[in-house]
Amino acid sequence: MEDVSYIYFESTTARMERSNRRLWIVIIILIVALIGTNAGWIYYESQFQTVETSTQIEAQQDGGINIVGGGDVNYGAESESHNEDTDTTA
Repeated sequence: MEDVSYIYFESTTARMERSNRRLWIVIIILIVALIGTNAGWIYYESQFQTVETSTQIEAQQDGGINIVGGGDVNYGAESESHNEDTDTTA
């Protein structure tokens, strides 16, 4: 075994103490950030209300298509054009 000089030992010890202190600071910051983000999500989710409605829907089935009567439905211009390549009702 070789003897280690006192100055080398003290400098290494001081360096490790600074490193450990920095690691503890990072750990504390990460814990605070974790708690903060969870609190933020809880606050965000608490802004909404769950509303349940119970209404009866009348539906009739023609062939394999289920048509639900509930008013006018406009699917836009794409539904008006008929593409023969994607037609699966052969």
